[in-house]
Amino acid sequence: MKIIAVHAYTTKTQPKVSFVWRKGLPGSDPVIEQTWLRIVTDAGIEGWSCAVRGPIALDLIERRLKPMLLGKNPLMKELLWHEVWELDRLEEFPIYMMGVVDAALWDITAKAANLPLYQLLGGYRDSIEAYASTVTYSTTEEFLDVADQCLARGFKAIKLHAWGDARKDAALCQALRKHVGPEIALMYDGSAGFDPYESLYLGRALEDADYLWYEEPMREFSINAYKRLCEQLDIPVLAAETSDGCHYNVADFIMQGAADMVRTSWFYKGGITGALRVAHLADSFQLSVEVHGMGVENIHLCLAIRNNHYYETLVMGNPVVFESRIGPDAHVRAPEAPGLGHDVDLQTLEKVAVAKL
Repeated sequence: MKIIAVHAYTTKTQPKVSFVWRKGLPGSDPVIEQTWLRIVTDAGIEGWSCAVRGPIALDLIERRLKPMLLGKNPLMKELLWHEVWELDRLEEFPIYMMGVVDAALWDITAKAANLPLYQLLGGYRDSIEAYASTVTYSTTEEFLDVADQCLARGFKAIKLHAWGDARKDAALCQALRKHVGPEIALMYDGSAGFDPYESLYLGRALEDADYLWYEEPMREFSINAYKRLCEQLDIPVLAAETSDGCHYNVADFIMQGAADMVRTSWFYKGGITGALRVAHLADSFQLSVEVHGMGVENIHLCLAIRNNHYYETLVMGNPVVFESRIGPDAHVRAPEAPGLGHDVDLQTLEKVAVAKL
C-alpha cells in the first residue's frame, strides 16, 4: 500500500456555545478554524484527522508533511512517526501538529484491518465512565447549579476549571464538596495558573475536600517545582499534559517524582503512537495515565488503555450543553465503524473549505 495523495481543507465555523476560562486565558474563539487532513492510498482506503489553528496547519501540511508522506507505505507508522520528529527538529512544530499525521495513519490501518481502532490497539473495555469537565462560570452559585445539572444527567464525577485565584478557587472547591456530598468524585484543573506557593495553598484545600486529583496547577516548564509540590502534598498531582517531548519528557516527570499521575492524549503527545507510549510508560511505574480531552481519537484511547479511568467531556453553557455521544448513564461507548469513525462528508467539505490543497 502507498500514499498517492495528501489533501487538506481549512474551515471556519461559529462556536455553538461561547464560554470563558480562568483569568489570563482567552475563552472560546469567535470563529473556529480547523484543518482536516486526508491521506489517500492506492488501496482506496483514506485516513482522516483534524488539526486546530487552520492556516498554520495548512501551511505545515503543504510545506513539510505532504512531501514527506507521498509514496510512503501508510502502515509503516513507526517509521513515519519518527520522520515527523525529525522534521520537528527543523520546523519546531506546534505541539498540536505532532500527532495529526499519525492519527490519520492509524485510521487507515484500522480500516485495512476492518476493525474499530480501539480493538486494533488491543482493546480493554467497550465503554467507559465520563466525567463532566466544566468551563469557568461567574459565581459559586452558578457552579453549584451546573453541578446539579450534571448530577441529574447521570454524572458521578465532576472536574472544575475555576477562576485562577487560589483562595477563591479553594473556597469554591470546598463548597462543591459540601454541596454534592462524599460519594461524587471531584477533580480540579488549575490550567497552569499558579505559582508554587499558590499551588501549595490550593492543593491543601483540595486535600481537605477529598478531591481525586490536582491537575496542572503550574506551567510545566519546571520539573523541580512539580517535584517539590508532590513532596508537600498527599493529593495526587496530575502533570505532563502540555509539556513538549512526548514520553521522553513524561519519563523525566516520573523519574524525578514530579507527577503522581500523568496525562496523555493524541492531541498533545504525538498522535495515537505517542499517546500509547506515554500510557505504557506510566503503567510500568504503576501510575494512572488519564486521557485529556474529547473526540473520537481519545475515545479509542480510553477504551484501549487499562490505566486510564475516565473519558473527559466538556460541559458548557447554562443550561448545560452535553456532548451527544454521552449515554444516559454518563458512559461513552465503543465506536463500531472501522477506523477512527470520523463522519466526513467530502462533497460538503470541498464546498465549505475556505482554503485547501
